[in-house]
Amino acid sequence: MAGEALLGAAFGVLLDRLTSKDFINFFRGRKHDERLLKKLKLKLLGLNKVLNDAEDKQITHPAVKEWLDELKGAIYDAEDLVDEITTEALRCKGEAEYQSGSNQVQSRISSFTKLFDDEIESKLEKMIDTLEDFSKEKDVLGLREVAGRNWSQTRLPTISLVDESCVYGRENDKEEIMKLLLSDGESSDKVDVIPIVGMGGVGKTTLAQLLYNDGRLDGHFVKKAWVCVSDVFDVSRVTIAIVEAVTEKACDTKDPNLLAVKLKESLSGKKFLIVLDDVWNENYDNWIALMTPFKFGAHGSKIIVTTRNESVATIMQTVPIHGLKKLPEEDCWKLFSKHAFEKGDCNEHPNLERIGRKIVGKCKGLPLAAKTLGGLLRSQRDVKDWNNILDSAIWELSEEKSNILPALRLSYHYLPSHLKRCFAFCSAFIKDYEFNMQELVSIWMAEGFLVKPKNNMTVEEEGYECFRELLSRSFFQRSNADNSLFVMHDLVHDLAQHVMGDFCYRLEDDKPCGTSENVRHFSYVRRNFDGVDNLRLIKDAKCLRTFLT
Repeated sequence: MAGEALLGAAFGVLLDRLTSKDFINFFRGRKHDERLLKKLKLKLLGLNKVLNDAEDKQITHPAVKEWLDELKGAIYDAEDLVDEITTEALRCKGEAEYQSGSNQVQSRISSFTKLFDDEIESKLEKMIDTLEDFSKEKDVLGLREVAGRNWSQTRLPTISLVDESCVYGRENDKEEIMKLLLSDGESSDKVDVIPIVGMGGVGKTTLAQLLYNDGRLDGHFVKKAWVCVSDVFDVSRVTIAIVEAVTEKACDTKDPNLLAVKLKESLSGKKFLIVLDDVWNENYDNWIALMTPFKFGAHGSKIIVTTRNESVATIMQTVPIHGLKKLPEEDCWKLFSKHAFEKGDCNEHPNLERIGRKIVGKCKGLPLAAKTLGGLLRSQRDVKDWNNILDSAIWELSEEKSNILPALRLSYHYLPSHLKRCFAFCSAFIKDYEFNMQELVSIWMAEGFLVKPKNNMTVEEEGYECFRELLSRSFFQRSNADNSLFVMHDLVHDLAQHVMGDFCYRLEDDKPCGTSENVRHFSYVRRNFDGVDNLRLIKDAKCLRTFLT
């Protein structure tokens, strides 16, 4: 699996528009130099090749991040320039309506046309020069064409062991799945596949560990195996891991056929439990290839699959998906306290408890966040240090000490580029804003974020498909107050802000006024700021593309 760069979608849309028949015909009809379009296209193609490399390296190389942010601004400018040419083409189509008008009207049209023609080639040449500078800088930065980064190499594999004293609030989830594990008649399938689905950091692996180590399963299953699958779904690698776990011997072959036969022999007639943790595979054929030897096991065998993606779960499931929800706030506080205070006791630090509970509120029921932030503060007893964590955005926390952002960013990394763009735009919404699907899809359509529809779908239908995909990957969640509305988890919203940078600005009560010249999307809450002079700050933005209220 390889993630696609955020800017890749913007490049693709630009290239499609530059090479469209109507666009080229208009350019020719006005007798502009077509070589400018070709140069612009070649510059875009050259930069597009290194976007994957740049998106990965920006995490640890500030110079690459700065280059990528500046390139993002240049692409916005290029989109605006293409919009300008397209608008002029539409204006020319309507010009026929004025052919019978007065000489004065005709004169105005002619003057406007000449002014546009004089300016457009100059703007194109300037844009080409700008992209040429980026091309030179990419060579200096050592950026190169890569298919994508294997993020599995950057993460430790999960293990089956768990410290149950550090787990809170999962009793009901555990018992619900335990009933499935101990039952032999939940489905007509010989082997039941039980998917546990939820956003990154919500505790899917922990729940699977609790189940795997429960003593009630010891006599129920003859064979057990735990495999951390991760983002590279290699059938042979996963099969080897299962064979070694159930035989307790090193596997001496890598031949796919011999591996399948050996796994079949190891499981034949036996009731087994296998946990496949952190699965990302959406390829049905790969899953079938892995599953074939399992079918020789005894009836009542079970496979637990943990994944962030409902689409993955749908491919594998034989019983209903278990959607893992956020922790209740009090359980989240217990988990935070366990890691932040010695023996989990906060009684000696009442001032810290007050701040700590606010920090836990910021975690919004995400166990990974509570555990990580508690661990960051374990050796800190200064109120100032705790307030710093409370006031920090997740991307301001050191990645060496905090794994919240890497865990969430992994889900983002594997989005197709057009979905990355759709998701990043959502940083324009204020936190806890409840939105409906139609509203957001309409904005995506207006912004040109959606790729060309396939299979005779309309652009709107494509937008709904994108929305459902982001929902299935836990970037959106249904509102507790209204099932027809959706919200973003605060930390997912922070991720969107991190991705969007200063290209989006939200005017909020507790936020200082003043915007970067890079701002292209601006939002404010109408009831809070209507008629307020602060709205004048949007004049500083280079070119405002979206204005949300």
